Amino acid sequence: MVTGVGAIIGYGLLRSLRSARSDIRLIGTDIYPDAVGQVWCDAFEQAPYTASPCYLDWLQDTVQKHRVDLLFPGIEQDVHHFSAARERIGSFGCRVVLNRGPLIDLSRDKWAMHQELATLGDDSIIPSRLEGDYETLSQQFGLPFILKPRRSYASKGLVRVRSREDFDAHKARLGEYLMAQPVIGTDDEEYTVAVFGDGEGNACSSITLRRRLGQDGSTAKAWVCSIESLDRVASRLCAHFQPIGPTNLQFRRISESWKLLEINPRISSTTSIRTAFGYNEAAMSLAYFLEGQLPVQPAVRCGFAVRFIEDCVVYDRNHF
Repeated sequence: MVTGVGAIIGYGLLRSLRSARSDIRLIGTDIYPDAVGQVWCDAFEQAPYTASPCYLDWLQDTVQKHRVDLLFPGIEQDVHHFSAARERIGSFGCRVVLNRGPLIDLSRDKWAMHQELATLGDDSIIPSRLEGDYETLSQQFGLPFILKPRRSYASKGLVRVRSREDFDAHKARLGEYLMAQPVIGTDDEEYTVAVFGDGEGNACSSITLRRRLGQDGSTAKAWVCSIESLDRVASRLCAHFQPIGPTNLQFRRISESWKLLEINPRISSTTSIRTAFGYNEAAMSLAYFLEGQLPVQPAVRCGFAVRFIEDCVVYDRNHF
């Protein structure tokens, strides 16, 4: 069962699962009754909001109704909610594609991740501050600098400060909600590294994409690449954070150094692109979380991918 199938991760997971195995039954859920992902499901259930008090009861009923063996959280909110409710969900009788709890907790707050990297003394850390006036921050970080939400994803809520007026409009939120950082590299030097962790600090498989973001913050264009220096940084971070299962690390390059933007301890929105190049982390998750089989490095094809808007049309009725 995959949650959030109206969003790009959810329906990307469904299509990746279907391409890997024709003999599995796919259940999709979403808060919207017209979620497009149900086109690739064998059954669909409309879900309450994850934050709803009745959500876990609904989830248990749905898992048991469809005899679900493996549950994939398809949206960020579900990853956090499932992690916090591990003990309760563990009684449902199904496996869940979840990373390590401490890593999921760190990923919720970019300042907490910054402090962890500072303690580690890792070179991938980006200078960051929770306090300071315009003069201090512009002198330290240069112009423009950014104000980044501590708790967000896909670059949502990021502010580029070019002037005192830009800073003054948001300075009251610095600290509790925002953190200040320099602009790192360029849009043409952003990379996403997907690894499948074994929980002991090793990456069993990986794929690296140079990417360009769309307006919604997800990957719009991607180029498969292989860079040894980046592989070494990703391996070093995996050795420390010890991820389990699909994990996404995002970097920017400055000259020959790599700076970590964030770690997403989950399958990310680029999963369908990875599958197209031979790296099917949904299928890897089936083998690992259901059968205990760690993946081996697949043969990854070279190439380039671009996303575009596509239509799903249904005739003779006004619903799926």
